[in-house]
Amino acid sequence: MELAELVALRPRPGAGLLLGLTRRCPLRCAHCSTSSTMAGEQPAADQLLRFARSFTADDRPEVLLLTGGEPLLRPRLVAGLTAVARSAGCRTALLSGMFFARGGRVPAPVMRVLAGLDHFSASLDAFHEREVPRADVLRAVRRVLDAGVPVSFHLTGSGPADPYLAEVTADIRRAFADRVPMLVNQVRPVGRAASWATATTTAAGPRADTDRVRPCAMAAWPVVAFDGTVLACCNQQTVDQRPAPRHLTLGHIARDDWPAVRARSSASPVLRLIRSTGPDHLYARYGAPAAPGYCAGCRQLGDRPELLSGADRDGAGPVGELLDRTAARLQVEAGPVALMRRHGCPPYADLVALGGRP
Repeated sequence: MELAELVALRPRPGAGLLLGLTRRCPLRCAHCSTSSTMAGEQPAADQLLRFARSFTADDRPEVLLLTGGEPLLRPRLVAGLTAVARSAGCRTALLSGMFFARGGRVPAPVMRVLAGLDHFSASLDAFHEREVPRADVLRAVRRVLDAGVPVSFHLTGSGPADPYLAEVTADIRRAFADRVPMLVNQVRPVGRAASWATATTTAAGPRADTDRVRPCAMAAWPVVAFDGTVLACCNQQTVDQRPAPRHLTLGHIARDDWPAVRARSSASPVLRLIRSTGPDHLYARYGAPAAPGYCAGCRQLGDRPELLSGADRDGAGPVGELLDRTAARLQVEAGPVALMRRHGCPPYADLVALGGRP
């Protein structure tokens, strides 16, 4: 599975499942959105495996994306989840901070786990480079690529004008002869970056024209948080908020299975409208004061009963289902580069398609 194919699935409701294996990580990156340490919490392995075993050939995500913290701190669990997912026809991707790559090595136990994946992505940015040198990361990723596993880089910078992004993307393109794609994003003021990063305006959450329709593809894939709660949104502030917003809560892996979670996500009138029109449009549509930002406004929908009742009414039934499907289809047809122009760092959006289908 190439990165472009994975990103192209992002707007499709239920096409993927993001699973946080652990908040633990041996690195101390200054921008870490999850504020990960080696003392972080993590869901029970048996609950995660039980949830994955509820996938069937007829009802499963297309891709299981394993994240953290550092998911490779639980290699046996990664291998177990990969095998369970594959038995149901689900592919597995993993994002790592590359803690193991010092000296450019990939330890044999790690390589055995990575060889079973359908896609492997390495995080790289100025903060990670203080922990593991770039040259070591590039050498380790080449070893994974040479082993036959599709690979990519997940890069983060301060914004479109960040000279680091220009330099590192050019270095990767040169090192891999444009064979390896990159997903380029911007640091957000969450986690350890909350005290120093500046909020940025994105195409998904502009400050002007807030009544325009701006679909939220980030509400399409369920997310398993570190305490086992299943959320409809991957925004880190939403994932960490407790109690979680009710309209964005889909269940818990200790008591629910994949079919139940997928059905709740698919059938929710509120989520249908968030995915197809975006939260800003809901505030304007139902006459409420302007939303306090795209994602913040979405989290606060539960505090505005008039908005929820309007969304419940207009997003219900066949019309709401058709709207949800049509919005997803249009975003899928627009392609992964268009999606990254909205949700990533726009000048680098085309890098998501390197080495794969345009």
